Amino acid sequence: MTPLPPLNGLRAFDVAGRRLSFRAAADEMGVTQGAVAQQIRQLEAHLGITLFDRLPKGLALTAAGRSYHERIARAFAELRSATIELKPEPGKVLISVTPTFASKWLIPNLPDFAEKHPDVDLRILATEKVSSFHSDGIDLAIRQGKPPFGSALNATLLFKQEVVAVAAPKLVEGSGRSVELELLSVLPKIHDTHDLWPSVLEELGVLDQSKRGLRLSQTALAVDAAVSGQGVTLVSRFLVSNDIAAGNLVEIGPSSTVGTQDFYLLSLRKSASNASIEAVVSWLASRADHAD
Repeated sequence: MTPLPPLNGLRAFDVAGRRLSFRAAADEMGVTQGAVAQQIRQLEAHLGITLFDRLPKGLALTAAGRSYHERIARAFAELRSATIELKPEPGKVLISVTPTFASKWLIPNLPDFAEKHPDVDLRILATEKVSSFHSDGIDLAIRQGKPPFGSALNATLLFKQEVVAVAAPKLVEGSGRSVELELLSVLPKIHDTHDLWPSVLEELGVLDQSKRGLRLSQTALAVDAAVSGQGVTLVSRFLVSNDIAAGNLVEIGPSSTVGTQDFYLLSLRKSASNASIEAVVSWLASRADHAD
């Protein structure tokens, strides 16, 4: 059996490969920079391969080092995941949401959750990627979609998809137009990755006569651009209810259900007996009903 490389060296390599700096790796590991450098040298000597190019302003992985680091990083991630599953942190709940849902709805509502459930450590993973309950270690996920989501998952409907067109009041008031659909036709359009404008305008029978537009990668950014007066954007109503109530945005024209991708809370069926997860599920469902 091929002997394993020194584990301390592998750990130092994992961190240094991410940070591309012995100093930064030392800070993360709580050791000296010299100790990290020595562990890397010992690992390279054991392997007979140079893993890093030492540069004047940091490190660069060699081709062999880059390939090796990808596999070593996955191995350490698997070790961490296995340890978490074996010894979960009491009261910790990790929820995966999109950055837009996090910034426009979840975070503004967190003070209420903290007041009602001070013993639950709710952690947020904001990502556009579809997170895995197993490899990413998440407990809950909020995503748009249609059931069924799989026999291993519980699905709770939080929000029906209701898309509204919104713009800053100053943009609407300064238009000189009184008919909302005419206004919707000429205002600059702000697009996000959902690209709902063509379908919504077709549904409303509106011809787009705007001379310019803005394309952004996230709905949250599109909403911020609308608040700043850069145009009109499409967004689920519940995500901008606070901005509408505060007078930062106004609705233009009727709402739409185009796409019918509703917002669901997903959880593993086997986690139903976890009191902390149950508390988060119950709070989310109650808060969503209150928002409606």
